[in-house]
Amino acid sequence: MKKIPYFIVFLSIVFCSCNKMLDQEPVKFNGETQGTYYQVTYFDNDNRNFQKEIDQALADFDMVASMWVDNSIISLINRNATDVKPDPVFQALFSMSKSIYEKSGGAFDPTIGPLVNAWGFGFTDRMKVDQHIVDSILEFVGFDKVTIEADKITKKDPRVQFDFNAIAQGYSVDLIGQLLEKNGIKNYLIDIGGEVMAKGMKPDKSIWKVGIEKPKDNAQYGEGLKAIVELKNKAMATSGNYRKFYEVEGVRYSHTIDPKTGYPVQHSILSVSVIADSCGMADGWATAFMVMGFEKSIEILAKDKSLDAYFIYSGNEGNIETHATTGMKKYLLEEMD
Repeated sequence: MKKIPYFIVFLSIVFCSCNKMLDQEPVKFNGETQGTYYQVTYFDNDNRNFQKEIDQALADFDMVASMWVDNSIISLINRNATDVKPDPVFQALFSMSKSIYEKSGGAFDPTIGPLVNAWGFGFTDRMKVDQHIVDSILEFVGFDKVTIEADKITKKDPRVQFDFNAIAQGYSVDLIGQLLEKNGIKNYLIDIGGEVMAKGMKPDKSIWKVGIEKPKDNAQYGEGLKAIVELKNKAMATSGNYRKFYEVEGVRYSHTIDPKTGYPVQHSILSVSVIADSCGMADGWATAFMVMGFEKSIEILAKDKSLDAYFIYSGNEGNIETHATTGMKKYLLEEMD
Protein backbone atom coordinates (compact mmCIF):
# COMPACT_ATOMS: atom_id res chain seq x y z
CA MET A 1 0.00 0.00 0.00
CA LYS A 2 1.41 3.38 -1.03
CA LYS A 3 2.03 5.69 1.92
CA ILE A 4 0.97 9.33 1.81
CA PRO A 5 3.81 11.67 2.80
CA TYR A 6 3.37 13.01 6.35
CA PHE A 7 3.69 16.65 5.34
CA ILE A 8 0.86 16.28 2.78
CA VAL A 9 -1.40 14.83 5.46
CA PHE A 10 -0.40 17.64 7.81
CA LEU A 11 -1.11 20.32 5.20
CA SER A 12 -4.48 18.74 4.43
CA ILE A 13 -5.43 18.85 8.10
CA VAL A 14 -4.34 22.47 8.41
CA PHE A 15 -6.21 23.40 5.21
CA CYS A 16 -9.42 21.75 6.37
CA SER A 17 -9.03 23.28 9.84
CA CYS A 18 -8.53 26.77 8.36
CA ASN A 19 -11.59 26.39 6.14
CA LYS A 20 -13.63 25.34 9.17
CA MET A 21 -12.41 28.37 11.13
CA LEU A 22 -13.19 30.74 8.26
CA ASP A 23 -16.74 29.38 8.11
CA GLN A 24 -17.16 29.67 11.86
CA GLU A 25 -20.11 31.76 12.98
CA PRO A 26 -19.64 34.10 15.95
CA VAL A 27 -21.53 33.62 19.19
CA LYS A 28 -23.40 36.87 19.85
CA PHE A 29 -25.75 38.04 22.58
CA ASN A 30 -26.68 41.19 24.47
CA GLY A 31 -28.43 42.31 27.61
CA GLU A 32 -28.72 45.04 30.21
CA THR A 33 -26.47 45.90 33.12
CA GLN A 34 -25.51 48.91 35.23
CA GLY A 35 -28.26 51.01 33.68
CA THR A 36 -26.96 50.45 30.16
CA TYR A 37 -26.50 47.71 27.56
CA TYR A 38 -23.90 45.05 27.04
CA GLN A 39 -22.92 43.17 23.89
CA VAL A 40 -20.61 40.17 23.67
CA THR A 41 -19.23 38.59 20.50
CA TYR A 42 -16.74 35.73 20.38
CA PHE A 43 -15.62 32.73 18.37
CA ASP A 44 -15.70 29.28 19.92
CA ASN A 45 -15.04 25.96 18.18
CA ASP A 46 -17.70 24.35 20.35
CA ASN A 47 -20.22 27.19 19.81
CA ARG A 48 -20.87 27.47 23.56
CA ASN A 49 -23.11 30.22 24.90
CA PHE A 50 -21.95 31.81 28.14
CA GLN A 51 -24.68 34.44 28.51
CA LYS A 52 -26.08 32.84 31.66
CA GLU A 53 -22.66 32.85 33.31
CA ILE A 54 -22.01 36.43 32.19
CA ASP A 55 -25.37 37.64 33.50
CA GLN A 56 -24.57 36.04 36.85
CA ALA A 57 -21.09 37.61 36.93
CA LEU A 58 -22.58 41.04 36.25
CA ALA A 59 -25.21 40.54 38.94
CA ASP A 60 -22.47 39.52 41.39
CA PHE A 61 -20.53 42.63 40.43
CA ASP A 62 -23.54 44.82 41.24
CA MET A 63 -23.59 43.27 44.70
CA VAL A 64 -20.10 44.67 45.18
CA ALA A 65 -19.97 48.01 43.38
CA SER A 66 -23.50 49.30 42.77
CA MET A 67 -24.70 52.16 44.96
CA TRP A 68 -28.22 51.48 43.65
CA VAL A 69 -28.23 48.11 45.42
CA ASP A 70 -29.03 48.77 49.06
CA ASN A 71 -27.11 45.80 50.47
CA SER A 72 -24.13 45.87 48.11
CA ILE A 73 -20.67 45.97 49.67
CA ILE A 74 -20.11 49.58 48.60
CA SER A 75 -23.49 50.67 50.01
CA LEU A 76 -22.80 48.97 53.33
CA ILE A 77 -19.31 50.48 53.55
CA ASN A 78 -20.72 53.91 52.73
CA ARG A 79 -23.15 53.48 55.65
CA ASN A 80 -20.25 52.40 57.89
CA ALA A 81 -21.69 48.96 58.52
CA THR A 82 -19.44 47.10 60.96
CA ASP A 83 -20.07 43.58 59.68
CA VAL A 84 -18.89 44.00 56.08
CA LYS A 85 -15.46 43.47 54.57
CA PRO A 86 -14.18 44.64 51.17
CA ASP A 87 -14.05 41.52 48.98
CA PRO A 88 -11.32 40.95 46.32
CA VAL A 89 -13.30 42.79 43.63
CA PHE A 90 -13.83 45.84 45.85
CA GLN A 91 -10.15 45.77 46.76
CA ALA A 92 -9.18 45.58 43.08
CA LEU A 93 -11.36 48.61 42.31
CA PHE A 94 -9.82 50.41 45.28
CA SER A 95 -6.25 49.58 44.18
CA MET A 96 -6.82 50.58 40.56
CA SER A 97 -8.49 53.81 41.65
CA LYS A 98 -5.62 54.57 44.02
CA SER A 99 -3.10 54.23 41.21
CA ILE A 100 -4.99 56.65 38.94
CA TYR A 101 -5.67 59.02 41.85
CA GLU A 102 -1.97 59.30 42.65
CA LYS A 103 -0.73 59.56 39.06
CA SER A 104 -3.39 62.12 38.13
CA GLY A 105 -2.64 64.32 41.11
CA GLY A 106 -6.10 63.73 42.54
CA ALA A 107 -8.04 64.51 39.35
CA PHE A 108 -9.56 61.03 39.64
CA ASP A 109 -11.12 60.50 43.04
CA PRO A 110 -13.74 57.83 43.88
CA THR A 111 -14.81 59.63 47.06
CA ILE A 112 -16.66 62.39 45.20
CA GLY A 113 -20.00 60.58 45.44
CA PRO A 114 -21.55 63.18 47.80
CA LEU A 115 -20.60 65.94 45.34
CA VAL A 116 -22.05 63.98 42.43
CA ASN A 117 -25.30 63.61 44.39
CA ALA A 118 -25.40 67.28 45.37
CA TRP A 119 -25.12 68.35 41.74
CA GLY A 120 -27.90 65.96 40.74
CA PHE A 121 -25.92 63.30 38.88
CA GLY A 122 -26.17 60.54 41.46
CA PHE A 123 -29.08 58.73 43.06
CA THR A 124 -30.44 61.60 45.16
CA ASP A 125 -32.33 64.76 44.22
CA ARG A 126 -30.29 67.76 43.08
CA MET A 127 -29.54 70.34 45.73
CA LYS A 128 -29.46 74.10 45.31
CA VAL A 129 -25.68 74.17 45.42
CA ASP A 130 -23.69 77.18 46.58
CA GLN A 131 -20.11 77.67 47.75
CA HIS A 132 -21.03 76.93 51.37
CA ILE A 133 -22.51 73.55 50.46
CA VAL A 134 -19.53 72.69 48.25
CA ASP A 135 -17.05 73.60 50.97
CA SER A 136 -18.95 71.56 53.57
CA ILE A 137 -18.86 68.46 51.33
CA LEU A 138 -15.20 68.94 50.38
CA GLU A 139 -14.34 68.50 54.04
CA PHE A 140 -14.84 64.74 53.67
CA VAL A 141 -13.86 64.25 50.01
CA GLY A 142 -10.41 62.87 49.31
CA PHE A 143 -9.04 59.41 48.56
CA ASP A 144 -6.18 60.10 50.96
CA LYS A 145 -8.77 59.88 53.77
CA VAL A 146 -9.29 56.12 53.35
CA THR A 147 -7.10 53.00 53.52
CA ILE A 148 -7.52 49.23 53.29
CA GLU A 149 -5.45 47.11 55.60
CA ALA A 150 -6.00 43.46 56.49
CA ASP A 151 -9.40 43.43 54.74
CA LYS A 152 -10.55 46.43 56.74
CA ILE A 153 -11.60 49.87 55.53
CA THR A 154 -10.39 52.75 57.67
CA LYS A 155 -11.88 56.22 57.17
CA LYS A 156 -10.41 59.37 58.66
CA ASP A 157 -13.92 60.80 58.48
CA PRO A 158 -16.99 58.54 58.73
CA ARG A 159 -18.79 60.71 56.19
CA VAL A 160 -16.42 59.55 53.41
CA GLN A 161 -18.31 57.61 50.74
CA PHE A 162 -17.11 55.63 47.74
CA ASP A 163 -18.34 56.04 44.17
CA PHE A 164 -16.67 53.70 41.65
CA ASN A 165 -18.97 54.65 38.76
CA ALA A 166 -16.10 56.23 36.82
CA ILE A 167 -14.20 52.96 36.74
CA ALA A 168 -16.69 50.17 37.49
CA GLN A 169 -18.13 49.83 33.99
CA GLY A 170 -14.69 49.39 32.48
CA TYR A 171 -13.61 47.00 35.21
CA SER A 172 -16.70 44.86 34.63
CA VAL A 173 -15.55 44.50 31.00
CA ASP A 174 -12.25 43.15 32.32
CA LEU A 175 -14.11 40.66 34.52
CA ILE A 176 -16.17 39.33 31.60
CA GLY A 177 -12.97 39.00 29.57
CA GLN A 178 -11.44 36.94 32.36
CA LEU A 179 -14.54 34.72 32.43
CA LEU A 180 -14.31 34.05 28.69
CA GLU A 181 -10.59 33.34 28.81
CA LYS A 182 -11.02 30.87 31.69
CA ASN A 183 -13.32 28.99 29.32
CA GLY A 184 -10.75 28.95 26.54
CA ILE A 185 -12.18 31.85 24.50
CA LYS A 186 -9.31 33.83 22.98
CA ASN A 187 -11.03 35.89 20.27
CA TYR A 188 -13.75 38.20 21.54
CA LEU A 189 -15.21 41.70 21.69
CA ILE A 190 -16.98 42.92 24.83
CA ASP A 191 -18.91 46.21 24.93
CA ILE A 192 -20.58 47.50 28.08
CA GLY A 193 -22.12 50.93 27.54
CA GLY A 194 -19.38 51.92 25.09
CA GLU A 195 -16.45 50.61 27.13
CA VAL A 196 -14.84 47.83 25.10
CA MET A 197 -12.23 45.11 25.19
CA ALA A 198 -11.02 43.38 22.01
CA LYS A 199 -8.91 40.25 22.17
CA GLY A 200 -7.45 38.20 19.35
CA MET A 201 -9.09 38.56 15.95
CA LYS A 202 -11.76 37.13 13.71
CA PRO A 203 -11.27 33.79 11.87
CA ASP A 204 -10.47 35.65 8.64
CA LYS A 205 -7.62 37.40 10.51
CA SER A 206 -9.38 40.76 10.41
CA ILE A 207 -9.05 43.00 13.47
CA TRP A 208 -11.99 44.12 15.59
CA LYS A 209 -13.33 47.56 14.64
CA VAL A 210 -14.82 49.93 17.21
CA GLY A 211 -16.40 53.36 16.77
CA ILE A 212 -15.77 56.60 18.65
CA GLU A 213 -18.97 58.60 18.88
CA LYS A 214 -19.41 62.11 17.58
CA PRO A 215 -20.35 64.38 20.51
CA LYS A 216 -23.96 65.45 20.27
CA ASP A 217 -26.19 66.75 23.05
CA ASN A 218 -28.33 63.98 24.56
CA ALA A 219 -27.03 61.54 21.96
CA GLN A 220 -28.02 57.89 22.13
CA TYR A 221 -25.32 55.23 22.02
CA GLY A 222 -24.09 54.65 18.46
CA GLU A 223 -26.03 57.58 17.01
CA GLY A 224 -23.11 58.91 14.97
CA LEU A 225 -19.39 58.24 14.68
CA LYS A 226 -16.40 60.56 14.61
CA ALA A 227 -13.76 57.87 14.13
CA ILE A 228 -13.24 54.15 13.74
CA VAL A 229 -10.36 52.35 15.41
CA GLU A 230 -8.94 48.85 15.11
CA LEU A 231 -8.29 47.07 18.40
CA LYS A 232 -6.36 43.89 19.10
CA ASN A 233 -5.59 42.86 22.68
CA LYS A 234 -6.51 46.33 23.88
CA ALA A 235 -9.34 48.08 25.70
CA MET A 236 -10.91 51.47 24.98
CA ALA A 237 -13.14 53.62 27.16
CA THR A 238 -14.70 57.01 26.47
CA SER A 239 -15.79 59.78 28.80
CA GLY A 240 -17.77 62.78 27.60
CA ASN A 241 -19.90 65.71 28.69
CA TYR A 242 -22.49 65.55 25.93
CA ARG A 243 -24.94 63.08 27.52
CA LYS A 244 -25.26 63.87 31.21
CA PHE A 245 -25.71 67.58 31.76
CA TYR A 246 -28.28 70.24 32.50
CA GLU A 247 -28.51 73.99 32.02
CA VAL A 248 -29.50 76.65 34.54
CA GLU A 249 -29.80 80.28 33.39
CA GLY A 250 -27.70 79.55 30.33
CA VAL A 251 -24.91 77.79 32.26
CA ARG A 252 -24.22 74.16 31.44
CA TYR A 253 -23.40 71.81 34.31
CA SER A 254 -21.84 68.48 33.33
CA HIS A 255 -21.62 65.28 35.35
CA THR A 256 -17.81 65.46 35.43
CA ILE A 257 -16.94 66.93 38.83
CA ASP A 258 -13.52 68.33 39.73
CA PRO A 259 -12.65 66.77 43.13
CA LYS A 260 -10.50 69.78 44.03
CA THR A 261 -12.99 72.58 43.37
CA GLY A 262 -16.16 70.58 43.95
CA TYR A 263 -17.71 72.04 40.78
CA PRO A 264 -18.51 70.55 37.37
CA VAL A 265 -15.61 71.08 34.97
CA GLN A 266 -15.77 73.92 32.48
CA HIS A 267 -13.41 73.45 29.55
CA SER A 268 -13.36 72.71 25.84
CA ILE A 269 -13.04 68.92 25.89
CA LEU A 270 -16.22 67.21 24.68
CA SER A 271 -14.96 63.65 24.98
CA VAL A 272 -11.79 61.65 25.37
CA SER A 273 -11.27 58.02 24.40
CA VAL A 274 -8.41 56.17 26.10
CA ILE A 275 -6.74 52.95 24.96
CA ALA A 276 -5.02 50.76 27.56
CA ASP A 277 -4.40 47.12 28.38
CA SER A 278 -7.16 47.14 31.00
CA CYS A 279 -10.63 48.55 30.38
CA GLY A 280 -10.85 49.59 34.01
CA MET A 281 -7.69 51.66 33.64
CA ALA A 282 -8.92 53.13 30.34
CA ASP A 283 -12.24 54.04 31.97
CA GLY A 284 -10.66 55.69 34.99
CA TRP A 285 -8.11 57.64 32.95
CA ALA A 286 -10.79 58.86 30.53
CA THR A 287 -12.55 60.45 33.50
CA ALA A 288 -9.28 61.83 34.88
CA PHE A 289 -8.46 63.49 31.55
CA MET A 290 -11.93 65.05 31.38
CA VAL A 291 -11.25 66.61 34.77
CA MET A 292 -7.67 67.66 34.04
CA GLY A 293 -8.30 69.34 30.70
CA PHE A 294 -6.32 69.07 27.49
CA GLU A 295 -2.90 70.51 28.40
CA LYS A 296 -2.42 68.59 31.65
CA SER A 297 -3.69 65.40 30.01
CA ILE A 298 -1.11 65.69 27.24
CA GLU A 299 1.63 66.04 29.86
CA ILE A 300 0.53 62.79 31.51
CA LEU A 301 0.26 60.97 28.19
CA ALA A 302 3.76 62.05 27.18
CA LYS A 303 5.13 60.29 30.25
CA ASP A 304 2.90 57.21 30.43
CA LYS A 305 3.39 55.12 27.29
CA SER A 306 0.87 52.53 28.48
CA LEU A 307 -1.93 54.96 27.56
CA ASP A 308 -3.07 56.52 24.29
CA ALA A 309 -5.94 58.93 23.77
CA TYR A 310 -8.17 60.60 21.22
CA PHE A 311 -9.59 64.00 22.19
CA ILE A 312 -12.63 65.67 20.69
CA TYR A 313 -12.94 69.30 21.73
CA SER A 314 -14.53 72.58 20.82
CA GLY A 315 -12.24 74.93 18.90
CA ASN A 316 -11.95 78.69 19.33
CA GLU A 317 -14.73 79.29 16.80
CA GLY A 318 -16.99 76.59 18.23
CA ASN A 319 -16.08 74.03 15.60
CA ILE A 320 -15.27 70.44 16.58
CA GLU A 321 -11.57 69.58 16.51
CA THR A 322 -9.64 66.42 17.37
CA HIS A 323 -6.25 65.40 18.66
CA ALA A 324 -4.74 61.92 18.68
CA THR A 325 -1.59 60.99 20.56
CA THR A 326 1.20 59.55 18.42
CA GLY A 327 0.46 56.06 19.66
CA MET A 328 -3.27 56.48 19.08
CA LYS A 329 -2.75 57.15 15.39
CA LYS A 330 -1.77 53.54 14.73
CA TYR A 331 -5.24 52.45 15.88
CA LEU A 332 -7.15 55.01 13.82
CA LEU A 333 -8.69 53.46 10.72
CA GLU A 334 -10.94 56.32 9.64
CA GLU A 335 -12.05 59.77 10.79
CA MET A 336 -15.34 61.38 9.80
CA ASP A 337 -16.35 65.01 9.49
